[in-house]
Amino acid sequence: MKILITDGIETSGADILLNAEFELTQKALTPNELLDVIGAYDAIIVRSATKVTKEVIDRGKNLNVIARGGVGLDNIDVEYATRKGITVLNTPKASSISVAELTIAHLLALGRFFPISSIAMRHREWPKKEFSQGIEITGKTLRIIALGNIGSEGAKRALGLFMNVGAYDKYVHTTDIPGVKMVSKDELLCLLDYITLHVPCDKEAGPVIIREDFAKIKNGVILINCARGGVVNERDVLDALNSQKVAFAALDVYEHEPPRQDEYDLIMHPRASGTPHIGGSTIEAQDCVGIEIAQKVAAALHAYSHENAFA
Repeated sequence: MKILITDGIETSGADILLNAEFELTQKALTPNELLDVIGAYDAIIVRSATKVTKEVIDRGKNLNVIARGGVGLDNIDVEYATRKGITVLNTPKASSISVAELTIAHLLALGRFFPISSIAMRHREWPKKEFSQGIEITGKTLRIIALGNIGSEGAKRALGLFMNVGAYDKYVHTTDIPGVKMVSKDELLCLLDYITLHVPCDKEAGPVIIREDFAKIKNGVILINCARGGVVNERDVLDALNSQKVAFAALDVYEHEPPRQDEYDLIMHPRASGTPHIGGSTIEAQDCVGIEIAQKVAAALHAYSHENAFA
C-alpha cells in the first residue's frame, strides 16, 4: 500500500512504516500537484501546511486514511472525509508537554520583560531602570481555558511554580489533578492574574474570549494563547493592551499564518511576545509525533487490508 507524506515525518516514524513494508513518498506539493497525484495513494500524512480539502478527498479515489501529525485537524475536512468512510487520525498527546512548556516559558518571560529587554540589549542599550518592575508568578492566580492534554500538563507545571490554578472547560467538570479547581466561565474571569487558552478553534462559535469578557477581567491580566488562532480576537487583544486592561500578551498562534502585514501591530507591541507557532516544535515532540502517527496509520491500513481480504 502507498502512503504520501507531504509535510515531512521523523526518521523514527518513517522507519516504522518502511519496516511494515508500505511504499512511502515524501514530497512537498503545491495544492494543484496534490490534486494530480493523490489518486494513487491509500493514505496521506500531513502536518499543518497541507490542506486536505473536499476536492483532494474526491480526487483520492484510493484514500482510506488521512493522518495529521499534530493536535488540530482544522486543515482537514474531517466531516466530509468521515462521510466518505475515510479514517481520520491525529496525535493529540504527542506534543502536549512541549506546548505546555512553551506556555510556561511565555508566562515567565512576560512578567520579566524578556522579549523587549532582549531587543534593547541587542541595540546596545542598558534598560535596567525601565524594566525594574517585574512580576513574580509565585502565589499568582492562573486560569486555564480547557483542561485537555495540554491544559492538564500546563496546570501541573504551574502548580510546581506555586501558582493558584483554576480551570474552565465546557465539557469537563472534574479533574484528578490535586490542587486544580474547576470553575465556571464567570468565575474564570474574576480575580485572575494570568489566563491561558488551550482550546480548538470553532469558527462557527467564534472566539472563546470576546470583547465583553475583557470588560469583566481586572486590569493588568496577562494573556497567553498557544492553542489556535481565532480562539481570541487579536484586535480585541491589541485594544486591551493599549487600554492596559491586559498588561502583557503572548501568542504562538494567529488567525492567519504567517500573519498579514496589517496584523503585526499586536506582535510588535512592546508588551507582547510572539513566537511563530512552535509549540510542538521540539526534538522530543517531533519524534513522538512521528512514531505515534506512523503506528496509527500502519494499524489503520492493516485493519482495512484485513477487512477487504475477508469481504
